[in-house]
Amino acid sequence: METTDTLLRRFEQLNDVGTALSQERRIDRLLERILLAAKAITRAEGGTLYRLTPDDQALRFEIVHNDKLGIALGGASGQPITGKFHDLPLRLPDGTPNHHMVAAYAANTGRTVNVPDAYVAEGFDFTGTRRFDESTGYRSRSFLTVPMKNHEGDLIGVLQLLNALDPASGQVLAFTPADQRLAESLASQAAVALTNQQLLAQLE
Repeated sequence: METTDTLLRRFEQLNDVGTALSQERRIDRLLERILLAAKAITRAEGGTLYRLTPDDQALRFEIVHNDKLGIALGGASGQPITGKFHDLPLRLPDGTPNHHMVAAYAANTGRTVNVPDAYVAEGFDFTGTRRFDESTGYRSRSFLTVPMKNHEGDLIGVLQLLNALDPASGQVLAFTPADQRLAESLASQAAVALTNQQLLAQLE
Protein backbone atom coordinates (compact mmCIF):
# COMPACT_ATOMS: atom_id res chain seq x y z
CA MET A 1 0.00 0.00 0.00
CA GLU A 2 1.44 3.36 -1.03
CA THR A 3 1.81 5.91 1.74
CA THR A 4 0.41 9.42 1.49
CA ASP A 5 3.92 10.89 1.65
CA THR A 6 5.10 8.76 -1.25
CA LEU A 7 2.09 9.72 -3.34
CA LEU A 8 2.60 13.40 -2.56
CA ARG A 9 6.23 13.13 -3.65
CA ARG A 10 5.10 11.65 -6.94
CA PHE A 11 2.64 14.50 -7.49
CA GLU A 12 5.42 17.00 -6.70
CA GLN A 13 7.56 15.23 -9.28
CA LEU A 14 4.72 15.60 -11.76
CA ASN A 15 4.58 19.37 -11.14
CA ASP A 16 8.33 19.67 -11.68
CA VAL A 17 8.03 17.77 -14.96
CA GLY A 18 5.26 20.09 -16.16
CA THR A 19 7.55 23.08 -15.66
CA ALA A 20 10.40 21.37 -17.51
CA LEU A 21 8.15 20.44 -20.44
CA SER A 22 6.99 24.02 -20.89
CA GLN A 23 10.63 25.17 -21.17
CA GLU A 24 11.85 22.58 -23.70
CA ARG A 25 12.17 23.95 -27.24
CA ARG A 26 13.37 20.96 -29.26
CA ILE A 27 10.56 18.56 -30.13
CA ASP A 28 12.77 15.44 -30.10
CA ARG A 29 13.99 16.29 -26.60
CA LEU A 30 10.46 17.15 -25.52
CA LEU A 31 9.23 13.73 -26.64
CA GLU A 32 12.10 12.10 -24.79
CA ARG A 33 11.33 14.04 -21.60
CA ILE A 34 7.67 13.08 -21.79
CA LEU A 35 8.36 9.35 -22.00
CA LEU A 36 11.17 9.30 -19.43
CA ALA A 37 9.09 11.33 -16.98
CA ALA A 38 6.10 9.03 -17.42
CA LYS A 39 8.29 5.99 -16.82
CA ALA A 40 9.80 7.52 -13.70
CA ILE A 41 6.53 8.69 -12.18
CA THR A 42 4.76 5.36 -12.73
CA ARG A 43 7.89 3.24 -12.07
CA ALA A 44 7.51 1.57 -15.46
CA GLU A 45 10.23 -0.65 -16.91
CA GLY A 46 9.49 0.40 -20.47
CA GLY A 47 7.39 2.68 -22.59
CA THR A 48 6.46 3.85 -26.06
CA LEU A 49 5.34 7.23 -27.31
CA TYR A 50 3.27 7.30 -30.49
CA ARG A 51 2.28 10.32 -32.56
CA LEU A 52 -0.37 10.63 -35.22
CA THR A 53 0.87 10.29 -38.78
CA PRO A 54 0.45 13.45 -40.92
CA ASP A 55 -2.74 12.04 -42.48
CA ASP A 56 -4.20 11.18 -39.03
CA GLN A 57 -4.76 7.60 -40.16
CA ALA A 58 -2.24 5.78 -37.96
CA LEU A 59 -0.01 5.94 -34.90
CA ARG A 60 3.72 6.13 -35.52
CA PHE A 61 6.37 4.97 -33.07
CA GLU A 62 8.35 8.06 -31.99
CA ILE A 63 10.25 6.69 -28.99
CA VAL A 64 10.71 3.19 -27.59
CA HIS A 65 12.49 2.60 -24.26
CA ASN A 66 13.00 -0.55 -22.23
CA ASP A 67 15.40 -0.53 -19.31
CA LYS A 68 15.73 -4.30 -18.94
CA LEU A 69 16.45 -4.86 -22.63
CA GLY A 70 18.64 -1.76 -22.95
CA ILE A 71 16.49 -0.37 -25.77
CA ALA A 72 16.45 3.39 -26.45
CA LEU A 73 15.18 4.25 -29.93
CA GLY A 74 13.88 7.51 -31.38
CA GLY A 75 13.62 10.88 -29.68
CA ALA A 76 16.94 12.46 -28.77
CA SER A 77 18.77 9.10 -28.81
CA GLY A 78 19.72 9.45 -32.47
CA GLN A 79 18.84 5.78 -33.01
CA PRO A 80 16.15 5.41 -35.69
CA ILE A 81 13.08 3.27 -35.14
CA THR A 82 13.08 0.60 -37.84
CA GLY A 83 12.32 -3.06 -38.37
CA LYS A 84 9.39 -4.44 -36.37
CA PHE A 85 7.97 -1.09 -35.28
CA HIS A 86 5.37 -0.46 -37.98
CA ASP A 87 2.65 2.21 -37.92
CA LEU A 88 -0.54 1.13 -36.17
CA PRO A 89 -3.60 1.82 -38.36
CA LEU A 90 -6.48 3.57 -36.62
CA ARG A 91 -8.99 1.98 -38.99
CA LEU A 92 -9.49 -1.50 -40.37
CA PRO A 93 -9.64 -2.19 -44.13
CA ASP A 94 -13.45 -1.93 -44.02
CA GLY A 95 -13.21 1.57 -42.53
CA THR A 96 -14.34 0.69 -39.01
CA PRO A 97 -12.25 1.86 -36.02
CA ASN A 98 -9.37 -0.43 -35.07
CA HIS A 99 -10.22 -1.51 -31.53
CA HIS A 100 -8.10 -4.66 -31.63
CA MET A 101 -4.80 -2.97 -30.78
CA VAL A 102 -4.76 -1.30 -27.39
CA ALA A 103 -2.93 1.87 -28.53
CA ALA A 104 -5.31 2.33 -31.48
CA TYR A 105 -8.28 1.74 -29.17
CA ALA A 106 -7.05 4.44 -26.77
CA ALA A 107 -6.56 6.83 -29.68
CA ASN A 108 -9.99 6.12 -31.22
CA THR A 109 -11.99 6.26 -27.99
CA GLY A 110 -9.99 8.79 -25.99
CA ARG A 111 -9.98 6.38 -23.05
CA THR A 112 -7.11 5.15 -20.93
CA VAL A 113 -6.63 1.38 -20.94
CA ASN A 114 -5.08 -0.31 -17.90
CA VAL A 115 -4.22 -3.96 -18.56
CA PRO A 116 -2.90 -5.90 -15.53
CA ASP A 117 -1.62 -8.85 -17.61
CA ALA A 118 -1.51 -8.88 -21.40
CA TYR A 119 -1.31 -12.68 -21.51
CA VAL A 120 -4.75 -13.15 -19.99
CA ALA A 121 -6.42 -9.93 -21.18
CA GLU A 122 -9.50 -10.25 -23.35
CA GLY A 123 -10.68 -7.93 -26.10
CA PHE A 124 -7.27 -6.85 -27.45
CA ASP A 125 -4.80 -8.41 -29.85
CA PHE A 126 -1.42 -8.83 -28.15
CA THR A 127 -0.01 -11.12 -30.86
CA GLY A 128 2.74 -8.64 -31.69
CA THR A 129 3.65 -8.36 -28.01
CA ARG A 130 3.94 -12.13 -27.69
CA ARG A 131 6.12 -12.32 -30.80
CA PHE A 132 8.37 -9.62 -29.38
CA ASP A 133 8.63 -11.51 -26.09
CA GLU A 134 9.45 -14.76 -27.87
CA SER A 135 12.24 -13.12 -29.87
CA THR A 136 13.80 -11.35 -26.87
CA GLY A 137 13.04 -13.61 -23.91
CA TYR A 138 11.21 -10.72 -22.30
CA ARG A 139 7.85 -10.90 -20.49
CA SER A 140 5.48 -8.03 -21.20
CA ARG A 141 2.81 -8.05 -18.52
CA SER A 142 1.15 -4.84 -17.37
CA PHE A 143 0.24 -2.06 -19.81
CA LEU A 144 -1.01 1.47 -19.18
CA THR A 145 -2.06 3.18 -22.42
CA VAL A 146 -3.05 6.85 -22.28
CA PRO A 147 -4.31 9.07 -25.12
CA MET A 148 -2.56 12.44 -25.30
CA LYS A 149 -5.05 15.25 -25.92
CA ASN A 150 -4.32 18.97 -25.93
CA HIS A 151 -6.43 21.73 -24.35
CA GLU A 152 -8.75 21.73 -27.37
CA GLY A 153 -9.40 18.00 -27.10
CA ASP A 154 -7.36 17.14 -30.21
CA LEU A 155 -5.51 13.84 -30.15
CA ILE A 156 -1.74 14.39 -30.37
CA GLY A 157 -0.53 10.88 -29.70
CA VAL A 158 -0.59 7.96 -27.28
CA LEU A 159 1.62 7.22 -24.29
CA GLN A 160 2.04 3.55 -23.46
CA LEU A 161 3.84 2.31 -20.35
CA LEU A 162 4.95 -1.26 -19.72
CA ASN A 163 5.55 -3.34 -16.61
CA ALA A 164 5.08 -1.33 -13.42
CA LEU A 165 7.82 -2.31 -10.95
CA ASP A 166 7.59 -2.63 -7.20
CA PRO A 167 10.25 -0.18 -5.90
CA ALA A 168 11.25 -2.55 -3.09
CA SER A 169 11.33 -5.97 -4.77
CA GLY A 170 11.53 -5.13 -8.46
CA GLN A 171 8.57 -7.44 -9.08
CA VAL A 172 6.29 -6.60 -12.02
CA LEU A 173 2.90 -5.35 -10.83
CA ALA A 174 -0.26 -3.97 -12.36
CA PHE A 175 -0.43 -0.18 -12.72
CA THR A 176 -2.41 1.29 -9.82
CA PRO A 177 -5.22 3.86 -10.01
CA ALA A 178 -2.71 6.43 -8.72
CA ASP A 179 -0.30 5.51 -11.55
CA GLN A 180 -3.14 6.00 -14.00
CA ARG A 181 -4.10 9.44 -12.64
CA LEU A 182 -0.47 10.59 -12.72
CA ALA A 183 0.06 9.30 -16.26
CA GLU A 184 -3.17 10.94 -17.48
CA SER A 185 -2.17 14.28 -15.94
CA LEU A 186 1.29 14.08 -17.48
CA ALA A 187 -0.13 13.08 -20.88
CA SER A 188 -2.42 16.12 -20.83
CA GLN A 189 0.43 18.50 -19.92
CA ALA A 190 2.66 16.85 -22.51
CA ALA A 191 0.07 17.19 -25.28
CA VAL A 192 -0.29 20.92 -24.59
CA ALA A 193 3.49 21.42 -24.51
CA LEU A 194 3.91 19.46 -27.75
CA THR A 195 1.11 21.40 -29.47
CA ASN A 196 2.73 24.70 -28.45
CA GLN A 197 6.12 23.64 -29.80
CA GLN A 198 4.59 22.47 -33.06
CA LEU A 199 2.89 25.84 -33.47
CA LEU A 200 6.16 27.66 -32.74
CA ALA A 201 8.01 25.48 -35.26
CA GLN A 202 5.41 26.29 -37.92
CA LEU A 203 5.71 30.00 -37.21
CA GLU A 204 9.50 29.88 -37.45
